Amino acid sequence: MLTLPPLSLYVHIPWCVQKCPYCDFNSHGQKGELPEAEYIDALLEDLSQDLKYVQDRKLYSIFIGGGTPSLFSADAIKRLLDGIQAQIPFVDDIEITMEANPGTLEHDSFKAYRQAGVTRVSIGIQSFAKDKLNLLGRIHNDCEAEVAAKSAHEANFNSFNLDLMHGLPNQSFDEAMFDIEKAASLNPPHLSWYQLTIEPNTLFHSKPPQLPEDEALWHIYEQGQKKLAELGYQQYEISAYAKEGYQCRHNLNYWQFGDYLGIGCGAHGKVTLPKEDSILRTVKIKHPKGYLAAENYTSETTAVEKDDRALEYLMNRFRLISPIPKTEFEARTGLPHSALQSGMNKAKQRQLISETNEYWQLTAKGQMFVNDLLSQFLD
Repeated sequence: MLTLPPLSLYVHIPWCVQKCPYCDFNSHGQKGELPEAEYIDALLEDLSQDLKYVQDRKLYSIFIGGGTPSLFSADAIKRLLDGIQAQIPFVDDIEITMEANPGTLEHDSFKAYRQAGVTRVSIGIQSFAKDKLNLLGRIHNDCEAEVAAKSAHEANFNSFNLDLMHGLPNQSFDEAMFDIEKAASLNPPHLSWYQLTIEPNTLFHSKPPQLPEDEALWHIYEQGQKKLAELGYQQYEISAYAKEGYQCRHNLNYWQFGDYLGIGCGAHGKVTLPKEDSILRTVKIKHPKGYLAAENYTSETTAVEKDDRALEYLMNRFRLISPIPKTEFEARTGLPHSALQSGMNKAKQRQLISETNEYWQLTAKGQMFVNDLLSQFLD
C-alpha cells in the first residue's frame, strides 16, 4: 500500500549570465534586466496551484536551482521563501539550498542570502584550473572560487557544497587530483564530484572537445574515490560525498523516491496520492515568456503506471550507497517486495546485489555497473 513520503520543493530560476557549452538544463542567457518581481509572483501562484498535492505535510527541504539563482537578489529570495512558508508550513529544521556561481555573487553576499533564509549553498566551481574554466565557459576564475568558499564559511550556513567535474578536455590525472585537493583544502562539508558527459542539444555535442581516453578516465575515478575517502569525505551517492552528518537531505529524499513539488520554468515534480493508489509526475511550462504569461503553469501531468513503479524506484534508489529497506520499496511503490525477487536473484548471481531478510545492498561491483544492474529488471 502506498504511504506518503516526505515532501520537498524544487524551485527553478532559469537565467544565467551565459549558457555553458556542456549544459543541457533549462537555462537561458541573461538579456537585460531580469523580471525578478514578476517571476517571484509567478512562482508563488504556481505553488498555490499545486497545494492539492501537499496532503497536510510540512516541507522537508527546498532546493532553488537553475540557471543561476544567485542572479536574484537576497530580497527576492526572502520574498520567495516567505511566500512559500505562508502556503506550506516548514519542518523545524528544514534544509533550504540555493545554487550559486562564484562569478555572480556580486549581486548580494552569502551573508545576505543566509539572512534571507537559505541554510545551505551549492557553489558551481567545476575546476580550479584557468584553462579548464575557459573551456567550460565559466565566468569565474580560481581566485573567485576560493573567495566564494571562504565567504560561505563566514556566512555561517548549516552546510555548503562545492561542485567539481572531472574528465575535462585535455585534463591530466595530476590536474584532476589537484582539483580534489584544492577543494578539500577549503573545507566544504559536502562535495559533488562527477564526470563531464557530452549531452544532446549542447554546444559540446555539436563541437565535441577532446576528452581523456576511457582508461585515463577510469584511473582518475578510481584514484579520486580513494583520495576523497582519505580526505574524510564519505560517498553516499554516485557523485556525492560528505563529511559525517552533512549529506544533502533534499537529494536523499529525491533518490529515495520521496515526493517533491516542482515550480518554475520546466520544473518537474513527483507526488504520491495514496487514496487514489496513484503516483503522478508533473512538468511546468518550459520557456520563461510562456511561463510568465500563463494562467495554468502545468504543461503535463502523467501517472506512473503500476508496471513501471518498480523500475522507476530502482532507477532512483540505485544511486545511493546505503542499503535498500524492503519496507521502503513497498511504501514508496505500493507493491510487495516480491515484485523485485526475480530481478534481484539475477543480480545476486552476477554479484551485483547482496540480500538479507530486511534489505538489499549494492555490492562494490553493483555500484560500478548500475546500468548493468538495472538491466536485470527489464523483461
